[in-house]
Amino acid sequence: MKIAVTYDNGNVFQHFGHTETFKIYEVQDGKVVRAEIIGSDGTGHGALAGMLHDRSIDVLICGGIGGGAQAALAEKGIELCAGAFGGADEAVAAYLRGELENTGANCDHHGEGHTCGEHGCGESHDCGGCHGAQPSIQGKNVGKTCRTHYRGTFNDGAQFDSSYDRGEPLEFVCGAGQMIRGFDAAVADMDVGQIVDIHLTPEEAYGQPDPAAIFTVALSQLPGAEELFVGEQVYLQNQYGQPFPVKVAAKDAETITFDANHEMAGKELNFRIELVEVK
Repeated sequence: MKIAVTYDNGNVFQHFGHTETFKIYEVQDGKVVRAEIIGSDGTGHGALAGMLHDRSIDVLICGGIGGGAQAALAEKGIELCAGAFGGADEAVAAYLRGELENTGANCDHHGEGHTCGEHGCGESHDCGGCHGAQPSIQGKNVGKTCRTHYRGTFNDGAQFDSSYDRGEPLEFVCGAGQMIRGFDAAVADMDVGQIVDIHLTPEEAYGQPDPAAIFTVALSQLPGAEELFVGEQVYLQNQYGQPFPVKVAAKDAETITFDANHEMAGKELNFRIELVEVK
């Protein structure tokens, strides 16, 4: 088995699309027998996925990664373990112990929406709300396709989302990192037809706001930015032309500050979940 880790100065680099080096681990009988550091040999989802495939990589461990990159890796048959942080060697050891969970690192809004990605203007920033190595979720539904209805509310009772209102259950693979962790964990041991009410802390949902996801750029770098106002929700583009949402946090005569944290970061959430079907 060969494991590749996005690598920077001993740590797991947090943006797959921007990584300049990988550390490659060769594993035999559950132990690392050889490791080397290599250059990325290009940028872009397809190029990086193709390079890893050409080197017979079986598993990729990384931090943040967008949906396009995940699709490219899946097409090449490379297992993904995203959302890791800290030391690269420690992340590999955790994976080999079965303790490293793939969170998807895309800050999904109950499995759809906001993507952690590489920000524009030539800079990269961590996206808040993504989790690192955590014990794997256990339960009879893990690895199975589940369909659930749910209603999400804040502590004051205000509803922020509901599949009932849309008339269509939400479908996802339990334990695959497609959902926020607390939602996934709740569904893992439910029976079809069962309804549960859960309360999630920020750490079980979208995490705490990440200061690294707040970044400032010169107005001159973003034509039209002078027309934006504080509090406005807008979309920027990363280096691959993919849009990602940010909120204007501050602005002065020369610069503008954006906040790419998920809108739910730092919030406690409540869900009523009904398991409709398990495939």
